[in-house]
Amino acid sequence: MTDPVTEPDETPESAPTGEEPAADEEPRSEQAEGPSPEQRIAELTEDLQRKQAEFLNYKRRVEDDRVRFLAEGKNQVLSELLTVLDDIGRADEHGELVGGFKAVADQLTTTLSKFGLEPFGEVGEPFDPNLHEAVFHAGEDPNVQVQSIAQVMRTGYRVGDRVLRPAVVGVVDPGAGEDVAGDAAEDAEPTEE
Repeated sequence: MTDPVTEPDETPESAPTGEEPAADEEPRSEQAEGPSPEQRIAELTEDLQRKQAEFLNYKRRVEDDRVRFLAEGKNQVLSELLTVLDDIGRADEHGELVGGFKAVADQLTTTLSKFGLEPFGEVGEPFDPNLHEAVFHAGEDPNVQVQSIAQVMRTGYRVGDRVLRPAVVGVVDPGAGEDVAGDAAEDAEPTEE
């Protein structure tokens, strides 16, 4: 008598099961596998397109951030140099800007202008509260047509449309001439009646 434990095991493939051969199982395995190859290709294509769009958005954000950080860094350096330009301007006003120091000052001013730094706020310019900080009122002047700058205490600077520092100025109003006084008198008469 043979011992069942020592007999070789029959594998399910070689064992007769009474079922039909693997040909019947094949159609069932296709159904169990999932989507068809066309559906899988469509899913993978959508995933690829989504990942590509995410990557392009990421790339654009990184480039925008790089440009913004570069501009902010440039503006910060230029802002720090404004006090140096103020000192150079005061030295020039007192006649101390001569010789080699004048050449260095001119070169510094030229270099900063290459980076887009523009001074503004000169006597006679129309006053703009977005660009100028008025610290005193110098009265009226019949020679000006609009509120204008009468004196500049500190030059303003901008880079493009961005104001790095407003100009500190004193302003003067247009003077009341005969035409203005006559108009005021005409306006006053109808209210008295």
